[in-house]
Amino acid sequence: MAKIVFIGAGSLGFTRTLIRDLLTFPALRDATLSLVDINAERLEFAKRAAEKIIELGEYPAKVEAVLDRRKALKGADAVVITILSGGVKVWRHDIEIPMKYGVDVNIGDTRGPSGVFRYLRTVPEMLAICKDVERLAPDAIVLNYTNPMAMLCRSVQRVSDVKFVGLCHSVQHTVAMLAQWLNVPKEEVTYECAGINHMAWFLRYEHNFKDMYPRLRQLMKNKRIYYEEVARNEMFLNLGYYVTESSGHNTEYNWWFRKTPEHMKRYCLHGKEAFNPGEHAYILKEYMSVEKTWKKDVKDWFKKKDPIPLEKGDEYAASIINARVSGEPFKFYGNVPNKNLITNLPPNSCVEVPVLADRSGFHPIQIGQLPASVAVLTNLTAQIEDMAVEGALTGDPTLIYQSILHDPLTASVLSFDEVRKMVQEMFRKNRKYLTTFKTIKF
Repeated sequence: MAKIVFIGAGSLGFTRTLIRDLLTFPALRDATLSLVDINAERLEFAKRAAEKIIELGEYPAKVEAVLDRRKALKGADAVVITILSGGVKVWRHDIEIPMKYGVDVNIGDTRGPSGVFRYLRTVPEMLAICKDVERLAPDAIVLNYTNPMAMLCRSVQRVSDVKFVGLCHSVQHTVAMLAQWLNVPKEEVTYECAGINHMAWFLRYEHNFKDMYPRLRQLMKNKRIYYEEVARNEMFLNLGYYVTESSGHNTEYNWWFRKTPEHMKRYCLHGKEAFNPGEHAYILKEYMSVEKTWKKDVKDWFKKKDPIPLEKGDEYAASIINARVSGEPFKFYGNVPNKNLITNLPPNSCVEVPVLADRSGFHPIQIGQLPASVAVLTNLTAQIEDMAVEGALTGDPTLIYQSILHDPLTASVLSFDEVRKMVQEMFRKNRKYLTTFKTIKF
């Protein structure tokens, strides 16, 4: 029987869907699912949800819930990490302080000033988890879904020997979105994608071996499609390649969309991630709402006769774990060290490329060079992330300041002095969480 550990199992929606996916594989039907969270109430709900799925599918699986991850990790075959360090009450300052200085982000969980400070709070816990895995389950694979993905993965891959990969759903979700726009079955699409997390590019997108980019450019004339993803569509039309992550995210990662109110009205007023002057970032509002309603939402879920479909979804994790346990190979897109995989991105930085999973572990596939039109922004972003990682691992606050100084959105609206003041305020607000820094002066 496989043993699969979920650290951060209180992330109820994701935990439910991943457990559902896992149990669809014959090799995992009788798995032991070990759920871990620091919130006992959310953990109990997660356990009950897992038991409900097991009951609905009539699976021979077992489920346990523990507050101490060390007890859960013993003998684990796979570990899935979905944690949020500090919670919404702390995270909100990552959004609100930059907003006060004019850096108005939409989601703020990946890069830029908001993403960097979320990373600084999270990385000590992530490294501690991996240290426990090294000691208690040295043969386990570790699958991380926690943001900021690239910086956390880079940190672990620098200091730990665990079999670690970062997972996101932006590649497969974008494949499906483009296929829907093009009116072709996504199962018939072939593609190649590479870059860094949330900034990977479809180098090839084909249907029946025919390049779909010319048709996609024509579709940009359709206002409904154009306005569905304004920022990404503009990036495609001007850079020549389609980027993986949503427009809401990508407006934060560059200079083009959020530097003035006029730009934001032009590019950021569409969809659920729209810009609303004076309001919190979209994702923060959503989390704050969930904090108020999650107990009722979970109780309503249990009341449903069929609370969840039992067919497998499109997340990678279950198929990767099945590959590890059964030996059935599975190709996916993962975040791994750049060991000559993308030759014009920094060596050893965290890149997102095709990876083959099997019983022996992870086998990344070499891509070569990114096209020049997209390599510039991707390279800059990867270097900024490496700088922040170096600052965190060495306890150097100056490097943290300098990494934010080079952030494209921040640099497009603030001077040196303004960035310094903003970063100093963010350091002060997070001081008790930044245990790796002896000083926060720079």
